[in-house]
Amino acid sequence: MSDRGRIRGVLYDIDGVLVTSWQEIEGAAAAVRRIRESGLRRAFLTNTTSRTCAEIAERLCGTGIDVDPAEIVTAGRLTAEFVRRRYPGASVWVLNHGDIAADLTGVTLDDGQPDVVVIGGAGPEFTHPALSRVAELMLDGVPVVAMHSGLTWATADGLRIDAGAYIPGLEAAGNARIEVLGKPAAPGFRTCAELMGLDPAQVLMIGDDLHSDVLAAQDVGMTGVLVRTGKFRSGVLASAERSPDHVIDSVAVLPDLLADLRAAGESPVTGESV
Repeated sequence: MSDRGRIRGVLYDIDGVLVTSWQEIEGAAAAVRRIRESGLRRAFLTNTTSRTCAEIAERLCGTGIDVDPAEIVTAGRLTAEFVRRRYPGASVWVLNHGDIAADLTGVTLDDGQPDVVVIGGAGPEFTHPALSRVAELMLDGVPVVAMHSGLTWATADGLRIDAGAYIPGLEAAGNARIEVLGKPAAPGFRTCAELMGLDPAQVLMIGDDLHSDVLAAQDVGMTGVLVRTGKFRSGVLASAERSPDHVIDSVAVLPDLLADLRAAGESPVTGESV
């Protein structure tokens, strides 16, 4: 499949692409550094809801991947922007594993009598009473927003079920729709393109989730690259009705892919520092 336009920026997923359980995937730091030195713009889009942008940047820097917090777009950051715009002044109950209050600036947190419910990343907080209360609030007309609808994430100990596994059941029990903001929804990808000052057609997205990362990025016009690390499963790729633009073994190979695309002239890769 041909690429969509002149690639001027790279959008990285984090978990399963650069790190697993915050341990560098072999060659990731060197690859990110090479691509940065080539002049391509970049951003990092993650559904991680257990850490703030600053904490994520600190963790990545600790693995040798030099990142600025301003380059990171988390589901929490997207959610805060959305809630401030759509529900100004609302009291918000956040059901989430991890303290990300620092990324929820301008949002009034109150789990007593919320005007809005925000569902974040799954964890021990997703108890039967908590999920039942969400459904009951939905039936009472309280709007619910999900930071993302990812089904799983990869850890050193295997896959873990995430919020997306709960959303359909809550919508059925609560008789209402839950608005999703993070991957695979389009707003996150478009926000990252805007952050880089680029059109989506100028951005290459690299991820380990065929549907939430790669095909979702392709749906907004980006070039999609799937890596065989993290949550990648060959059976998912084989059974998919659609294909990623490119499949590579790991992010370590991405600089070579970009060089091949430039040499082939399929999609000229241009660098411009910002």
